[in-house]
Amino acid sequence: MRVYASVLRIPDYRKLWIGAVISLLGDGATWTALAWIAVSTGGAGTLGVLGVCYSAPVLLGGLLAGKVVDRFSRRKLLMFDSLVRGAAMLAVPLLYVTDVLDSWHLYVVAAVFGLFKIIPIGIIPAVLPDLVPKKQLPTAIALEAVAYGAAGMLGPALGGLLIPLIGGYWVLALDCVTYLVFAGLVLSLKARLDRPGAGTESTGERSAAFTERSSWRPVVAFVVRDRVMLVITITFTIFNVAMGMLIVAQPWLAHERLPGGATMLGVLVGGLAGAEMIGSLIAGAIKPAVRPMLRIGLLQVISGSGLLLLLGANPVLILAGQVVCGLPAMLMTVSSQSVRYQRTPEVLRGRTMTLMRTLMHSAYPLGAIVAGPLLAGDHYTVVVLAMAVAAGAPGLLTLGLVRNAVVNKREPETPAGSESETPAGSAPQAAAEPVGQTPVLAARSAQDG
Repeated sequence: MRVYASVLRIPDYRKLWIGAVISLLGDGATWTALAWIAVSTGGAGTLGVLGVCYSAPVLLGGLLAGKVVDRFSRRKLLMFDSLVRGAAMLAVPLLYVTDVLDSWHLYVVAAVFGLFKIIPIGIIPAVLPDLVPKKQLPTAIALEAVAYGAAGMLGPALGGLLIPLIGGYWVLALDCVTYLVFAGLVLSLKARLDRPGAGTESTGERSAAFTERSSWRPVVAFVVRDRVMLVITITFTIFNVAMGMLIVAQPWLAHERLPGGATMLGVLVGGLAGAEMIGSLIAGAIKPAVRPMLRIGLLQVISGSGLLLLLGANPVLILAGQVVCGLPAMLMTVSSQSVRYQRTPEVLRGRTMTLMRTLMHSAYPLGAIVAGPLLAGDHYTVVVLAMAVAAGAPGLLTLGLVRNAVVNKREPETPAGSESETPAGSAPQAAAEPVGQTPVLAARSAQDG
């Protein structure tokens, strides 16, 4: 644990990390509240719509965020996001007390969350190299995943406990407070978190850079040209289809098949997040893999296989299956993020992280769209089998890349011109970063890579 303590002793990183944990705790409780309100008032169909609204706007949000993350102050963007989403959460209890709240209001709030959530998801990993020394970057990456895991484990459980006590609507009011806390901590950072190159350009260079840093073209070209980056993007996106299905399956199970109601929902969501948090802690303590893509592929296969334990809807097996899924998912996430840091030029870092995480998160609504009607028709077994395939099969594609590299006597994990065993936390090469957890709950760390 000393490696983690050393990173948390860095004041600015500590503030950002604590603020993220607090905000994510509120979000985890909020998803439990929103999901419980939806499934209690409208059934699985309403829950499916909510899941889509909660996750689908991330694609549009990512496209918009890519225009600004390398163009404007990242500190101001983080604060703006917190204030907007905090206001959206506060709107629900206000509408409730005035007796005008309707289901579509929940959908709008969920959509606002999905639209803006990609901002911190893209910015926080992009600013880590500005806050910590290079040698501590792998630990900082792991701690970011730990933040998602810890909050994802405790937040939904907290929401499940609070719903019977104060009602789901007031859980959203508490989430508003957590956003304000995060905004205050970001404001207190000594680091300016400016856009790349701020303060070092002439007026003419600044004008040209302002336009260039809003373009997706060099980012898309870089990801498509680099096979490793492309495979990571594709495989994690497919993996997240399974996580999108799990978003809908968890509250449906708690409401239709398992005892305990909202408390059981918190246990299910928190159990997966807890497994992911343990995976993150392990990932930050072990040595980086010499061949990280091989590790990632094997972990994807194991993670998908764990979902098969959800067959039969037995509470113990469901929790065990989520552990088998979540723990390796976080190991592969931290490994992939280290690979991305190695391969991505600093000037493209913000947009590259935003693009890849946008594509990965955009898969959640696809899973929700598929799972909602199937569960409404009581086809739970089909949902579980589909989840297992979507989560595990991408690992075969990753292993195929590794095998092809071996056959051709090439090492795909390391960018051209660099040494074959560059440490995972090294600075990005000048010439040449899921698992995120469910939109908020369990998939917000492992699955965003």
